[in-house]
Amino acid sequence: MSRPLSVMIQGTHSDAGKSIITTAFCRIFSQDGFRTAPFKSQNMALNSYITLDGKEIGRAQGVQAEAAGIAATTDMNPILIKPSRENESQIVVHGKVLQNMNAFEYRRSFFETGLQLIQDSLAALYETYDCIVIEGAGSPAEVNLNDRELVNMRVASMADAPVILVGDIEKGGVFASLVGTLQLLSEQDRKRIIGVIINKFRGDLSLLKPGLDWFESYSGKPVLGVIPYMPDLTIEAEDSVVLQRYRKEKDESKSLDIAVIQYPMISNFTDIDPFFSEPDCSVRFVTRADQLEKPDMIILPGSKNTIEDLFFLKKSGLYDKIKFYAEADGTHTFGICGGYQMLGRFVSDPKNVETSYGSTEGLGLLPIQTELSTKKKTVRSEGIAVFGAKRIRVEGYEIHMGNSRTLGSIDSFIETTNRESDGAKSEDERIIGTYFHGVFHNDEFRNTLLNSIRRQKGLSEMKEPVYFSRLREKNFDKLASQVRRHVNLELIYQQMKAYSEQRCQNV
Repeated sequence: MSRPLSVMIQGTHSDAGKSIITTAFCRIFSQDGFRTAPFKSQNMALNSYITLDGKEIGRAQGVQAEAAGIAATTDMNPILIKPSRENESQIVVHGKVLQNMNAFEYRRSFFETGLQLIQDSLAALYETYDCIVIEGAGSPAEVNLNDRELVNMRVASMADAPVILVGDIEKGGVFASLVGTLQLLSEQDRKRIIGVIINKFRGDLSLLKPGLDWFESYSGKPVLGVIPYMPDLTIEAEDSVVLQRYRKEKDESKSLDIAVIQYPMISNFTDIDPFFSEPDCSVRFVTRADQLEKPDMIILPGSKNTIEDLFFLKKSGLYDKIKFYAEADGTHTFGICGGYQMLGRFVSDPKNVETSYGSTEGLGLLPIQTELSTKKKTVRSEGIAVFGAKRIRVEGYEIHMGNSRTLGSIDSFIETTNRESDGAKSEDERIIGTYFHGVFHNDEFRNTLLNSIRRQKGLSEMKEPVYFSRLREKNFDKLASQVRRHVNLELIYQQMKAYSEQRCQNV
């Protein structure tokens, strides 16, 4: 009988680095010859990923699958929770919308269903892969929630997997958070933890050594590794917590200024990631009108609640400033998905899909009108973007519950391969909207767009594009190399094999 390996990565809190450590191990085990898959039982995120068969899962698991060199499936994230309004979320099961539920209702009525979904997905992955890297969520020490939790120690027990606990030293108090987490666990769960990893370390390791020795003596758990802070990784983030770390001010050393509008229900903000790799682009996230200043391009990203985020634009003063810069100043303005809907004249929600407000006026920068519907479109898409006298092949993915129609004559932006049109653009191509998430990940289009802005500013064009996909692959390898170098991989393998052998004996 084959004995698949598994390990689970849990954290002392959100944003401890669970996703990135999981990604690293997916790459490492794949490099070592194991057919490896990621798994997260239940994910709460507005950044999602579309599988090859058009299903929606958490973006982190899609990226982790790419790091492992495999195609993502919904078994890698069977339950996705997408907050849509105050105390209510859209529940996505195996990539398809089930229903909207509030937190109390979900916790009360979905628990048994969730357990079965998780068990079935784990069984399918154990049948298919040599190694499963499981990611937890938040903290396993949430004592008020642990009786019905579906994502931490209960999953480790179901998978019979050893657990590595990750602590973030950058936030301070790492030993307190590690020890506190261990002490709040039951004895059985504490035994399952094979050691800890301290993440995001900066400085002289010799100064940390007394703390490491103390921790091992006090807790009886080994420190499996101390991972250095890695600031320049081009690997997509999932949790909106990372938005707090994004720049709010312009980098004056860069010649192009890109302002991304950060509304409360921003989604799939990883669409912007390729611009961080452009050497002359300053990318900043804007939440207030006074922060907008006078950018070279304004980007309105996706939104899980278009109408309420439009209300935010109006209340914050960003609505009027965006309109002014786009209309009077000619600033390039680009909307994706919900951001595209906002560029139109009107957005309505007659069936209260996202909000009870019904409808509101959009920015009126494109002659389109959007009506939200109960049917969600999730698909990978491709086509030809017509821009700057060029026809550029682009790929992307769509996740939306609205349909937009043009009001009068307007050029579409993309001619899709199934002979449909997507998006819209102004005659001078300074205002563009599209449903294609990932459009900026297409290197030729992104370079053509930026070159048009460079020319208008009297700057030199960049002849050769930045190849973002190649950078991502290099960064997967860089991440794996760093983690491999700084953890006790031999001990981790020993524990994984011991749990695997025990699991098979119990079958």
